[in-house]
Amino acid sequence: MGLTALALAGCAPASGSAAEGEVATELRLGYFANVTHAPALVGLSEELFADALGDIDLTTEVFNAGPAAIEALSAGAIDATYIGPNPAINTFIQSGGASAHIIAGATSGGAALVVREGIDSPADLNGATLASPQLGNTQDVALRSWLADEGYETSISGAGDVAITPTENAQTLTLFQDGQLDGAWLPEPWVSRLVVEADAHVLVDEADLWDDGAFPTTVLLVRADFADEHPDVVDKLLAGHVASVRWLDENASEADAVINAQLEEATGKRLPDDVLARALEHVDFTVDPHAETFEALVANGLAAGTQKKGSIDGLFDLRALNAQLSDAGVDTVSAAGLGAQ
Repeated sequence: MGLTALALAGCAPASGSAAEGEVATELRLGYFANVTHAPALVGLSEELFADALGDIDLTTEVFNAGPAAIEALSAGAIDATYIGPNPAINTFIQSGGASAHIIAGATSGGAALVVREGIDSPADLNGATLASPQLGNTQDVALRSWLADEGYETSISGAGDVAITPTENAQTLTLFQDGQLDGAWLPEPWVSRLVVEADAHVLVDEADLWDDGAFPTTVLLVRADFADEHPDVVDKLLAGHVASVRWLDENASEADAVINAQLEEATGKRLPDDVLARALEHVDFTVDPHAETFEALVANGLAAGTQKKGSIDGLFDLRALNAQLSDAGVDTVSAAGLGAQ
């Protein structure tokens, strides 16, 4: 989105893990080893977070899916995390709006239902066994909601017309290759891994279910008390994040190598070049969280049975992000009436 370099604040604020008023020494950040978390991968590999944070140490933790990251955030084990929208919604509603706020978008697109040979329409899924990354994560909710729209009953216990078995992504690939799964709703690069490495095909590209194909896959979520006590640290984190999205926008030809190198550091393995190239064709990196989609995401979570009823008014706090975008002469983004902007 043509983001211009931003000036960074130079003072060192207090850490959320220490007593208020102490000098910050550390920011603890969660992310997933997925292509949909490329802004995190690039921010680490290109040291954009380090440059923005200055003398504040950055420590990271890699998660498989959103609910596990939320558990760590709620326990105070991390201060911020890249995450899918539905777990962010869940923690906000369950805490009555006190737990965390979305401060930026990161990725749009890059999720799909992939299936085995012989499944060519929704009607072929009766009696099938499908996987999702984790119960209540964004792809799990999308899968359950879509199946409900197609007339199928599911259960969080795995019963129903279609059995859903939340499974760690790498294990999903193995189980699919062994014929123990009929398909899975996954984020990139796992969609592309099943397509390229396991002869799966896409039955539903989630982009086709949203207006203009735009839907949030990853957002940047910060623990509310950390943000309240240490806004300068949040400003610095956002500066690094904006720089990462800008880098991806301006260095598309180098993105494959940089992302793959960071994936290898996080997981010990690189992605095949054709898998990564396909995955990157299906994602868009943006600081816009697409807040206009979140009421629909809430409805999907309720329909899926993975979410409690509640308000998401105040879920977004985009003031710091929009201040940086405005200073850079870039269009600001909307909270869609669901928080400050």
